[in-house]
Amino acid sequence: MRLRLPAMTIALGALTIGATSGSAQTLNAHIGPRVSYNFEVEEFGLGAQFSLPIARRLELYPSFDYFFVDPGSLTSFNIDLKYRVPAADLNWLYVGGGLNITRRSVGDFSESNTGVNLLAGYESLRGSVHPFAEARLTAGDGTAASLAAGLNITIGHSHR
Repeated sequence: MRLRLPAMTIALGALTIGATSGSAQTLNAHIGPRVSYNFEVEEFGLGAQFSLPIARRLELYPSFDYFFVDPGSLTSFNIDLKYRVPAADLNWLYVGGGLNITRRSVGDFSESNTGVNLLAGYESLRGSVHPFAEARLTAGDGTAASLAAGLNITIGHSHR
């Protein structure tokens, strides 16, 4: 997959501009486990994600997934920005985008591809453990869709 830099730049720019509106801010970093399903390879995977607040309603959101393909292995690394929708009745909704790097290995053969992510998800913000579910579309030379669900565990004290 080829990285389409102009599309990614536009998506990240739009997220950054949108981050200046609204009044709430995610105050704490989060880390947690996730289970994913990749529709392209039709396999489940396990992974983890980390959320780090960087601006009002905007978080740096790296994640990875290891998919149980046979033969070989498939690993997906993502570095995204996650933007929380500002409407009070939609504070559970987030959207985002960023960069994906996927590595597939079978025997002595391995290949890495780069793509652009678009994602949308639900995350409860109550308590110190937040369940979430998200859909992700990755575009490059082809497209791949995946679903993920897991937990985000608050790191540090909550100031809410």
